[in-house]
Amino acid sequence: MKHVVYTASPESGQIHCFEMDEQGALTLLQVVDVQAQVQPMVVSPDGRFLYTGVRPDFRVLAWHIAADGRLSKAGEAALPGSPTHISTSRDGRWLFCGSYNDACVSVTPLVEGLPHAPIEVIKGLDGCHSANIDLANQTLFVPALKQDRICLYRLGTDGKLTATPQEQVTTAPGAGPRHMDFHPNRQFAYCVNELDCTVDVWRLQGEHGPVERVQSIDLMPAGFADTRWGADIHLTPDGRHLYACDRTASVLAIFNVSETGESITLAGHQPTETQPRGFNIDKDGKFLVAAGQKSHHIEVYRIDADNGALTPLKRYAVGQGPMWVVIHPLG
Repeated sequence: MKHVVYTASPESGQIHCFEMDEQGALTLLQVVDVQAQVQPMVVSPDGRFLYTGVRPDFRVLAWHIAADGRLSKAGEAALPGSPTHISTSRDGRWLFCGSYNDACVSVTPLVEGLPHAPIEVIKGLDGCHSANIDLANQTLFVPALKQDRICLYRLGTDGKLTATPQEQVTTAPGAGPRHMDFHPNRQFAYCVNELDCTVDVWRLQGEHGPVERVQSIDLMPAGFADTRWGADIHLTPDGRHLYACDRTASVLAIFNVSETGESITLAGHQPTETQPRGFNIDKDGKFLVAAGQKSHHIEVYRIDADNGALTPLKRYAVGQGPMWVVIHPLG
């Protein structure tokens, strides 16, 4: 299956669009000049739109995705804070925006795929770094990095957020929870912590059961003594391999995941582009694409299905300061 790879480069205000073939080779399709600092990105669940958050005029832009992956602007709406992370509900009705600088999470309605004015803003989330809806489309996990907590909200049919009975879970002091991903069996979530470079495994016990941390593991190479600066985390679609990155060491940590999803084991490290702020995995679980915020390149890796090892294939120049990568299947 062919995929399209989108990269967001805020320093040059560009989205680079590449076609990825079945061998992982990229061909440049389009360079979109956004005329703004384009940062977080996500594709709608139905694959029709790419959403991007932009600064300094805080907005979400909707781009229609053509059959070949090219983009054309379709709409926009204001956001209540500087967009650090955006995601959508599993049914594509709502867009969530986490704002680190403005310490809030918001809910934006998506009507026929196009964004409208936010209907919900929850403040007081210091260092809000992402908003992550579980696979059941019921609970929104919102890490507040500066408060060492992940807030838990029930998503209503009207898009409103209400605190779950548990309200929040806390990490180790000084961990700094940042980005998350979910196991396909819906029983576990994984969170990369920015400040101590650990990965926490959280057990999810159904709609009303408690969320409980069952493991915390260091993602850094042995003997690393510099400043820890974790960033992104992604799981292969089959749930067998997990990856997290550190920007100081410029490495991707490779974890093997137990059959149940309850535990992860560090399997090794792959050196990557300088200061990897974001990376992603294709829907077939064959390739990983990492962006170097300081190298201004992306690099494509083949994923070994057996052990999760990464084989570098080729690197490609993109815009200045690339921060986000999205990989979307075509057809």
